[in-house]
Amino acid sequence: MPRKQFVFSLVARLLGRAIAALVLAAALSLAAAARDARSGSFDYFTLSLSWSPTYCDGPAGRDDRQQCGPGRRFAFVVHGLWPQYDSGWPENCATRESWVPDAVISDMLDVMPSKRLIIHEWKKHGSCSGLSIADYFAATRLLFEKIRIPARYLSPQAAVVTTPQQLVTDFVKTNRELTSGMISVQCGNARDRARLSELRVCIDRRGNFRQCGANESRQCRARTLILPPVR
Repeated sequence: MPRKQFVFSLVARLLGRAIAALVLAAALSLAAAARDARSGSFDYFTLSLSWSPTYCDGPAGRDDRQQCGPGRRFAFVVHGLWPQYDSGWPENCATRESWVPDAVISDMLDVMPSKRLIIHEWKKHGSCSGLSIADYFAATRLLFEKIRIPARYLSPQAAVVTTPQQLVTDFVKTNRELTSGMISVQCGNARDRARLSELRVCIDRRGNFRQCGANESRQCRARTLILPPVR
């Protein structure tokens, strides 16, 4: 699908024709961008949502005041929007846009609360989307907002004890367009008890949920899944 058609189709579904027309006008300038053969050539997206309390309890999170400092009460946040092949994925594609503007970073911090992560995700994954920086992060936000988070995971004050299967079931019940094959749960390699690290949702180039490819075949195998509470 052409890049401008993807942007228009996605925004039309989520925001209506008036705003979609504005985004389409901006997207018409994309033809000159992403001339590398790999950039914009992929099969679908994976939207990766991190469980922030798990990250913040780990070594990296303890030093990340932007995401994990006092008062930073995040639950599910965006890790990234990743172009995927049905098997494998592109990364670090050639692009004319290398620096993420401060205005874009500021606009994303409420759902992707790390400047360092935002920059990293553009360079590694966004550069392969065929979209401009502005459109890539606009699409990231729109797709995140399309997913309805089940109530028990919005801001739990106590640890949520569940199973990988129940977590998927909860999201499927809350999002009628989702099926279990469109979701991947990540928790490391533990088989008994494990903390949720990520929930990934597979999305086609039109912005619709779709079945995941082979990349997401390795899923959480723990019998008990723990979601630490929001701080």
